[in-house]
Amino acid sequence: MTIFSKIINGEIPSYKIAASEKFYAFLDIFPLQKGHTLIVPKVEVDKIFEVPDAYLNELMQFAKPIAKAIEASFPCNRVSMVTVGLEVPHAHVHLIPINAADDINFANPKLQLTTEEFKEIQKLIVSKL
Repeated sequence: MTIFSKIINGEIPSYKIAASEKFYAFLDIFPLQKGHTLIVPKVEVDKIFEVPDAYLNELMQFAKPIAKAIEASFPCNRVSMVTVGLEVPHAHVHLIPINAADDINFANPKLQLTTEEFKEIQKLIVSKL
């Protein structure tokens, strides 16, 4: 069982943004930008293109209102969707508010946010859904 499955099952706490029958969205605890959110299919599959076809279309539909809520919550030019998937063997996408291409450089230092900051970000995004 991956760490993401444990988060989805509530065995590990997370800053939940949204959930559906097939997906779970939560704040990345090592964010590149404030509002950096992960969307994880509830089916445990390693690579994004191994996710069942029906999920791929629904992933975009699930992500769209979350991306709009992130964009409404933070000053940015857009919300980027990135798939890296090297750290955890469970398919997922990153939604990251950006102003420049370098804002999604995973080699950049990660933000160090407090529990209170994460809760404020979570509340802000959820309020825009």
